[in-house]
Amino acid sequence: MTATAVTTPGSNEVLRGFKARRRTELGLMVAAAVIIASAYTLMILGSTSKVPTDVVPLLVFMLALGAVAHIANRILAPAAHPVILPICFLLNGIGYVIILRIDLATAHSYAPLQALWTASGVAVYIVTLAVIRRSRDLDRYRYLLLASGIGLLLLPMVPHLGRDIGGARLWVQLGPVQFQPVELAKIVLCIFFASYFAEKRELLSIPTVRFGNRLVLDPRPLIPIALAWGFAIGVMLLEHDIGFSGLLFALFIGMLWITTGRTSYLVLGVVLFSLGAFLAGSFFAQTHIRIEDWLDPWKYATSTGDQLVQSWFAMGTGGVGGTGLGLGYGASSIPVPQSDFIFAVIAEEMGLLGSTMIVVAFLLLVGAGLRIAQTARSEFAKLTAAGLTLIIGFQAFFIIGGIVRILPLTGITLPFVSYGGSALLANYALIAIIMRISDEGTSAVDAEDQAGFEREEERRRQLLNGE
Repeated sequence: MTATAVTTPGSNEVLRGFKARRRTELGLMVAAAVIIASAYTLMILGSTSKVPTDVVPLLVFMLALGAVAHIANRILAPAAHPVILPICFLLNGIGYVIILRIDLATAHSYAPLQALWTASGVAVYIVTLAVIRRSRDLDRYRYLLLASGIGLLLLPMVPHLGRDIGGARLWVQLGPVQFQPVELAKIVLCIFFASYFAEKRELLSIPTVRFGNRLVLDPRPLIPIALAWGFAIGVMLLEHDIGFSGLLFALFIGMLWITTGRTSYLVLGVVLFSLGAFLAGSFFAQTHIRIEDWLDPWKYATSTGDQLVQSWFAMGTGGVGGTGLGLGYGASSIPVPQSDFIFAVIAEEMGLLGSTMIVVAFLLLVGAGLRIAQTARSEFAKLTAAGLTLIIGFQAFFIIGGIVRILPLTGITLPFVSYGGSALLANYALIAIIMRISDEGTSAVDAEDQAGFEREEERRRQLLNGE
């Protein structure tokens, strides 16, 4: 037989695939920056009836931030998913535009601080990628992470350090700086849950204890994790916050179900949630008030239900196409619109179309995160990516659901969109960890595909040569 030349793909094929992902990311980042600059121009024009003179500097600033994060991805995570960062960048930019709109309507100055927090968030993103070079490094410090998470949850309860704001004791003040330790604690506890569940997966999934004539699940592996979760929830309730308590509960049950695939855990979660909601509504004044507002906000329209009622008026005024950026009244009439109710301002001025864009962006972000979890290299990385994605998804669902009255209000901020420094920094760190897991998983898949292709080509070459 005559030998035939066969081209075997080498490492250059993989490198070209990595570069293609980064080119896609760069294009999406540029598109996001153009959308943000256009929204800014329309908002200033609607608010002041003058064409803004600083739109070019804003666009340059946004492009510079995006370029720095993009270059970091090229160097530190070249194989990572190309859609995650542009979506976060777009949400962050739209949030900045709406916060500036609120500033113009209320004579506040939140936007400059939000711009500073955004730049700091990008720095945290890069540092996280640089420090966490392998996801398995996090698995080694399981109980140190647990201790850190508990310490962060307890920090607001320290006398002269914690601050009670809006009825919840979630804040810590160090000099002129205020922050919420729970924003970082949720990430730390998620990693701990992932590490523990990954090790105990078989014991949590397969019945091994005989009860009469039947085999049932051994409850002992759940005891340490249940104690940690119960302590976290108890601390959050003592701090009079139901938002993060509900988030931690949903995260715990969600990760347990992903680990085992057993519906019984979901049923148990629903029962425990119902019991917890009943007890919290009966014995905690803040929870009771929010449930009453949820059931009949019009009864309390001039007091505790004012936020909900004003947000509904605003969203109803917006309709399908919106009143136009800079032309709504909700930015000035809704109490504290820059944090809890920023989605209502978006729904009024950008309409159903604009608010749907925000919801779709979160759906895409969650979908990409779950896809990354599927391709993760280890069980720990898979559970970590899934858990961190659940945090983003549940936060968005809780706050948007509270505004449209699917759920009681929780006081959780909308990730990347709402005003808040500690939330923004924590979310950028969260996304960086997901990107690290994505980079590892994609590199492994590409390497396996390349090796398999090379083996197939070698077999073909041997057949052609009659070997």
